[in-house]
Amino acid sequence: MIDVLIADDEEPALAALAYLLAQDARIGRVHQVSTGADAIRLLTREHVDAVFLDIHMPGLSGFDLARALQRFEHRPALVFVTADEEGALEAFDLAAVDYLLKPVRTVRLERSISRVIESLRQTPEPAPPSAELIAVTLGGTTRMIRRDDVRYVQAQGDYTRLCTAEGGFLVRVPISDLERQWADAGFVRVHRSYLVALAHVAQIRLGSDHPTVIVGEAALPVSRRMLPGLRDRLAQSTVRADP
Repeated sequence: MIDVLIADDEEPALAALAYLLAQDARIGRVHQVSTGADAIRLLTREHVDAVFLDIHMPGLSGFDLARALQRFEHRPALVFVTADEEGALEAFDLAAVDYLLKPVRTVRLERSISRVIESLRQTPEPAPPSAELIAVTLGGTTRMIRRDDVRYVQAQGDYTRLCTAEGGFLVRVPISDLERQWADAGFVRVHRSYLVALAHVAQIRLGSDHPTVIVGEAALPVSRRMLPGLRDRLAQSTVRADP
């Protein structure tokens, strides 16, 4: 039997889905909440195998909640239950097991529960430490990016910009904190304004009057003060440095 959580701000839809789930012998406890914030609070204290969630809820949307769950050590299976036919692509980008349209039919729900159980039987490989996920806000929407995808970090006042192939994302964390926290993940400070991921460095030019590192299409300055530390890190990596 599996324990599930339903998140939906529409009381009739919440009650109807709870009733249908309770009729299935494979379902154990059924928790019910009406907001994404309530879902987060419940999931921090209760073990749940699957979450059935609506997309449109006040505060945290279903997509916001799904992104937040990616940071949980135990990640329940996700099933979106919604009247929105347009959200399926984004739902599956968030690794949803299924996408149910309201009103939910019993036969279709039974198939969804089977998919949830099958997904729980598959034991995923543990993610390496460098696969850390970072919450960023873009245009009022919260999304998650992988630290592995960050090519370099640029200091911008009280913020830092995480630069990826997709673009830059501002986070309110001092670059000095990221330098300390991400050192073991292969990031090295090359300038007071830049922290680079050695895995994304294509070339390093140290011999000129203006030392630089090439990361993607960006040529970033290397300060003389940072050169000794960079040389030490290079000695432990396979990145090529031009004399």
